[in-house]
Amino acid sequence: MAMMRSIASESCAILLLVLVMVLCSCGWIEAADDDLGLGASYIFGDSLVDAGNNNYLPTLSKANIKPNGIDFKASGGNPTGRYTNGRTIGDIVGEELGQPHFAAPFLAPNTTGRAILYGVNYASGGGGVMNSTGRIFVNRLSMDIQIDYFNITRKQIDKLLGPSKAREYIMKKSIFSVTVGANDFLNNYLLPVLSIGARISQTPDQFIDDVITHLRGQLTRLYQLDARKFVIGNVGPIGCIPYQKTINQLDENQCVDLANELAIQYNGRLKDLLTELNENLPGATFVHANVFDLVSDLIKNYAKYGFKSASRACCGNGGQFQGIIPCGPTSTMCEDRSKYVFWDPYHPSEAANLIIAKQLLDGDTDIISPMNLRQLRDL
Repeated sequence: MAMMRSIASESCAILLLVLVMVLCSCGWIEAADDDLGLGASYIFGDSLVDAGNNNYLPTLSKANIKPNGIDFKASGGNPTGRYTNGRTIGDIVGEELGQPHFAAPFLAPNTTGRAILYGVNYASGGGGVMNSTGRIFVNRLSMDIQIDYFNITRKQIDKLLGPSKAREYIMKKSIFSVTVGANDFLNNYLLPVLSIGARISQTPDQFIDDVITHLRGQLTRLYQLDARKFVIGNVGPIGCIPYQKTINQLDENQCVDLANELAIQYNGRLKDLLTELNENLPGATFVHANVFDLVSDLIKNYAKYGFKSASRACCGNGGQFQGIIPCGPTSTMCEDRSKYVFWDPYHPSEAANLIIAKQLLDGDTDIISPMNLRQLRDL
């Protein structure tokens, strides 16, 4: 009899333990689901927003060496693979929109499980719309490959949330950010020697037609994977970066006309494409971020924004503007990183990224249309 009471007592204890575990588990799921209410950020593009994917590729384009990341607090000032001294525009926008974690690089080994529900970064230094772009770096993730990788993530989200809830989460709570195009000119069409064949066979109009056609297909493919909220950045004033100014031996206030003219021409076609997609893809919102005008104003009126230089790289080597050799351990570095628009020969500093991100979050329709990013989040 005593033995039976003992067994019954143990059974009750086990049942109680299981019940507590179930309740705790349900509470954890509810807490996690509450967290998901803040939404996700899925980031595509090039080195302007790469958060470390190139660390995991055999490539000549990497930023996982010091002093890159020197002001990135989350890593204690160690390099993460971001091509700047601190946060990228994508990092800053995600923080401001209330997302609890930075979107993790897709290729990072810890980008698994529920981490993908807070966002994933697919961007890759040297990547472009065209698969041929960036071949000088040997390896990089083109937009086509980045979308292939999102397709993998998409299936994982189905498994985590169930197909119906996953679709709703992607459509209503996720923002798809695309920052691409600059490399299609800098490291493809305008690339010395390697691009001669392309420039003989294609006029600028034909090349831009090709890029726009490919991008249309890529954005439509994301839509077919249930993406609905998009922000697409146009190409900035690539003729004004320290690299272009240095190799073309320009004065401080000059920019390379051909590069900027190509960017302007492409940007006009991009704006038309986004209008077309807004009209033809039901339920989608494509937001156009006018990065060209925003960065041009930052460069032209740098003193007004509190900067000391908009032509010289803070970290680099070579030429008048330190614009030839990328930032690394042997580079010359400026004293005050917050006073330089450009961190290295190609990329903005965190201080510049903060100004750009603020305009994308809260700016008017001259900069971001038909709505800003806070409005897009709340749509």
